Amino acid sequence: MEILYIVLAMTLVGLIAGYVAGLIWKDDRKGDYPVAIIAAIITGMMSFFVVPMMGFSDTLKWISISTEPFLVALGILWLIRYSKKNQ
Repeated sequence: MEILYIVLAMTLVGLIAGYVAGLIWKDDRKGDYPVAIIAAIITGMMSFFVVPMMGFSDTLKWISISTEPFLVALGILWLIRYSKKNQ
Protein backbone atom coordinates (compact mmCIF):
# COMPACT_ATOMS: atom_id res chain seq x y z
CA MET A 1 0.00 0.00 0.00
CA GLU A 2 2.95 2.29 0.62
CA ILE A 3 3.93 2.07 -3.07
CA LEU A 4 0.48 3.32 -4.09
CA TYR A 5 0.93 6.35 -1.85
CA ILE A 6 4.35 7.00 -3.38
CA VAL A 7 2.93 6.84 -6.91
CA LEU A 8 0.07 9.18 -6.00
CA ALA A 9 2.43 11.61 -4.30
CA MET A 10 4.85 11.54 -7.24
CA THR A 11 1.94 12.21 -9.62
CA LEU A 12 1.16 15.32 -7.59
CA VAL A 13 4.85 16.29 -7.57
CA GLY A 14 4.93 15.88 -11.37
CA LEU A 15 1.88 18.10 -11.76
CA ILE A 16 3.49 20.76 -9.58
CA ALA A 17 6.77 20.51 -11.50
CA GLY A 18 4.93 20.90 -14.82
CA TYR A 19 3.15 23.96 -13.50
CA VAL A 20 6.35 25.48 -12.13
CA ALA A 21 8.11 24.81 -15.44
CA GLY A 22 5.39 26.84 -17.17
CA LEU A 23 6.08 29.70 -14.79
CA ILE A 24 9.85 29.54 -15.27
CA TRP A 25 9.91 29.13 -19.05
CA LYS A 26 7.29 31.22 -20.79
CA ASP A 27 7.00 29.23 -24.01
CA ASP A 28 3.90 27.19 -24.77
CA ARG A 29 4.71 23.55 -23.96
CA LYS A 30 1.64 21.36 -23.73
CA GLY A 31 3.59 18.16 -23.09
CA ASP A 32 5.08 19.31 -19.78
CA TYR A 33 2.67 17.54 -17.47
CA PRO A 34 2.98 13.96 -18.77
CA VAL A 35 6.77 14.19 -19.00
CA ALA A 36 7.04 15.66 -15.50
CA ILE A 37 4.69 13.04 -14.02
CA ILE A 38 6.57 10.14 -15.62
CA ALA A 39 9.95 11.55 -14.55
CA ALA A 40 8.73 12.11 -10.97
CA ILE A 41 7.23 8.63 -10.65
CA ILE A 42 10.32 6.89 -12.02
CA THR A 43 12.67 8.92 -9.82
CA GLY A 44 10.49 8.49 -6.74
CA MET A 45 10.30 4.73 -7.19
CA MET A 46 14.05 4.52 -7.74
CA SER A 47 14.61 6.49 -4.55
CA PHE A 48 12.14 4.27 -2.71
CA PHE A 49 13.87 1.03 -3.72
CA VAL A 50 17.51 1.89 -4.44
CA VAL A 51 18.41 4.12 -1.47
CA PRO A 52 17.62 1.40 1.12
CA MET A 53 19.52 -1.18 -0.95
CA MET A 54 22.58 1.04 -0.75
CA GLY A 55 22.41 0.87 3.04
CA PHE A 56 21.21 4.38 3.79
CA SER A 57 18.78 5.16 6.58
CA ASP A 58 15.03 5.59 6.26
CA THR A 59 15.45 9.29 6.96
CA LEU A 60 17.70 9.71 3.94
CA LYS A 61 15.29 7.62 1.87
CA TRP A 62 12.40 9.95 2.65
CA ILE A 63 14.55 13.05 2.11
CA SER A 64 15.55 11.76 -1.32
CA ILE A 65 11.95 10.86 -2.17
CA SER A 66 10.79 14.34 -1.20
CA THR A 67 13.43 16.31 -3.14
CA GLU A 68 14.82 14.33 -6.08
CA PRO A 69 11.66 13.76 -8.17
CA PHE A 70 10.82 17.46 -8.34
CA LEU A 71 14.37 18.42 -9.30
CA VAL A 72 14.70 15.62 -11.86
CA ALA A 73 11.35 16.53 -13.47
CA LEU A 74 12.45 20.16 -13.82
CA GLY A 75 15.82 19.05 -15.15
CA ILE A 76 14.26 16.84 -17.82
CA LEU A 77 11.86 19.58 -18.86
CA TRP A 78 14.81 21.96 -19.15
CA LEU A 79 16.71 19.42 -21.29
CA ILE A 80 13.72 19.09 -23.61
CA ARG A 81 13.51 22.85 -24.01
CA TYR A 82 17.27 23.13 -24.50
CA SER A 83 17.31 20.46 -27.20
CA LYS A 84 14.32 22.02 -29.02
CA LYS A 85 15.99 25.43 -28.94
CA ASN A 86 19.26 24.10 -30.39
CA GLN A 87 17.80 22.07 -33.25
